[in-house]
Amino acid sequence: MAHIVVLGAGLGGVIMAYEMKAKMGKDDRLTVISDSESYSFVPSNPWVAVQWRKPSDITVELRPIFERRKIAFISCGAKRVAPERNEVELNDGNTVPYDYLIISTGPDLAFDEIEGLGPEGHTASVCTIGHASRAADKWSDFVANPGPIVVGAVQGASCYGPAYEFAFIMETDLRRRKMRDRVPMTFVTPEPYIGHLGLDGVGDTKTMLETALRDKHIKWITNAKVVKVEAGVMHVEEVNDDGSLKKAHQLPFGFSMMLPAFRGVAAIRGIEGLVNPRGFVIVDKHQRNPKYPNVFGIGVCVAIPPMGGTPLPVGVPKTGFMIESMVTATAENIADLLKGREPEYEPTWNAVCLADFGDEGIAFVAQPQIPPRNVNWSRRGRWVHLAKIGFEKYFLRKIRKGTSEPFYERLALDLLGIRKLKEIKRHESA
Repeated sequence: MAHIVVLGAGLGGVIMAYEMKAKMGKDDRLTVISDSESYSFVPSNPWVAVQWRKPSDITVELRPIFERRKIAFISCGAKRVAPERNEVELNDGNTVPYDYLIISTGPDLAFDEIEGLGPEGHTASVCTIGHASRAADKWSDFVANPGPIVVGAVQGASCYGPAYEFAFIMETDLRRRKMRDRVPMTFVTPEPYIGHLGLDGVGDTKTMLETALRDKHIKWITNAKVVKVEAGVMHVEEVNDDGSLKKAHQLPFGFSMMLPAFRGVAAIRGIEGLVNPRGFVIVDKHQRNPKYPNVFGIGVCVAIPPMGGTPLPVGVPKTGFMIESMVTATAENIADLLKGREPEYEPTWNAVCLADFGDEGIAFVAQPQIPPRNVNWSRRGRWVHLAKIGFEKYFLRKIRKGTSEPFYERLALDLLGIRKLKEIKRHESA
């Protein structure tokens, strides 16, 4: 009888628990460790921040679902992983032994690396449901007394889609309030060009996103290093391709949302052989750690080398499709180990994304996520906004039902096969 522990209950951790439960033996035990009693649908956080959603709309209580699935659940959080002892030390002082550990913690948000950054400083965040709720309060104050907006991501960030999304969602909300003309907007990013996304673009995301920014009168600064943030002013250095200073900017703002750089969480950071210097979990092609072969990593916490060739650090995103493939491969590989076989399953690491703009959006499919690719597809239209709403409803229903049914792969096939795309467009024209 083996004890399998999943550390983390975000997107990757929850569906990991569901898939692992379906694959393990009837005498094996499964425990999920989280620092929260609930799951929230992170892609909807930008909607929460402009009050288009309430936190309760996108939050699912996990304990009753796990109890129904006979999955043990601990919500006090992990203090430290001890892979040499096969234990997880909890924040309440107890320890949980394991035979197999799946690390799915997500990232630690490195706001402290830039002075004045983050909810405890002078900028908002949409990285967590708590941050998005605080951003919504700031947004209420801002629309009562509007001014300039600065939005984007800082150097070292590895998730750019939500920055673009939130810029356009704010723009849409301001237009609906008939006050867009009173709010200058600037998009700030370390990307070498608009639409890079940490992926060197997908399809023609460069042209699409540049065109969208122009259409919405949003200025931008690329190759941008945020030096510090003061109350109402962001200090940014725009650099040349060789990293030398091109221009220094002092950007005034009445509201700002900047995505931070990510790093590994404190529970695993600094463990030699388990994580890289940034604290991300080192895995092989089977999602397995080379030094500790009974430890696997999935999701945003996994170490993926940046693509390189950029004057500022630009990380690689871990999208839902990629995470789903990591989950499936890990479940299959641990199931094989439980049966005395060596792992052989490898994740596909593909990407499918619906980037909502509030009333339209951009969809892209990258197979594989890192170029060169077999599929390199992107499209813009109002149907993307409608599809994102449908995606939110479907995924929350999946979490509430406790189903391990894969979704992202089917979404990619639907987009490429145009089957659901036609249905969405028919709905749009109706």
